[in-house]
Amino acid sequence: MTAIEFTYHIAKVSKSLKPFAMRLTKDSEDANDLLQDTLLKAFTNRDKYADGTNLKAWLYTIMKNTFITNYQRMVRKNTFIDTSDNLHYINSFENSTENEAAGKFAMDDINKAVNSLEEAYRTPFMMYYRGFKYHEIADRLRIPIGTVKNRIHIARKELKDKLYVYAHPF
Repeated sequence: MTAIEFTYHIAKVSKSLKPFAMRLTKDSEDANDLLQDTLLKAFTNRDKYADGTNLKAWLYTIMKNTFITNYQRMVRKNTFIDTSDNLHYINSFENSTENEAAGKFAMDDINKAVNSLEEAYRTPFMMYYRGFKYHEIADRLRIPIGTVKNRIHIARKELKDKLYVYAHPF
């Protein structure tokens, strides 16, 4: 298969790779990077592709392995990766562009919601958010650890209620 034919076949299949990249990375920019890395690896290793085999499956395998390799590299560097349930999958449309304005509006709403919490709930919540452990918060605020956990739980619940629109956009 010539390079032009290979490129043509990859272009036909590559549109279906973006949703898979989004499911793996949970971030539009990271998904675009993963897709680009995958297509680059596929093109540079096109001599390893056997004619007649499933090109789509080959590309999915490259993408999955690239993601795993990048993930392992980040873990070795002790980079924090958020795997909490707070991440939301955002449907991406092929021809849409992002201008980051929605992110600014969301951050403004989040900051307003956090600032509207009572001080007794906001302080432990923000300390936990900044990386303090429960026992460290309890020591610094001189309150029992159970109280710290309870206040953080209540703060989360109130924020969830105040920011309901972001969890259920339509």
